[in-house]
Amino acid sequence: MDSSQVFTIGQHGLWMLLTVSAPMLIAVLVVGVLVSIFQAATQINEATLTFVPKLVSAVAVMAIAGPWMMTTLIDYLRSMLLSIPTAAAG
Repeated sequence: MDSSQVFTIGQHGLWMLLTVSAPMLIAVLVVGVLVSIFQAATQINEATLTFVPKLVSAVAVMAIAGPWMMTTLIDYLRSMLLSIPTAAAG
């Protein structure tokens, strides 16, 4: 296994990480911005007001996109495990 194969595997791993985590991060980011705008408009500074909506949105995204995330990660892991014999031999 040469360095280009290692970098390619690392690049695919990072891309998979970004792809799988993007729905959750985007949802929590959007909810956080909306709550911040609401807090700025009403001048309410309560810590639980930011935490609870983010938690609810994260749970909702996991309920909706969770099966896709798990299937994607399992397929990636399966392909990585099946490529071990060819990588070790070459």
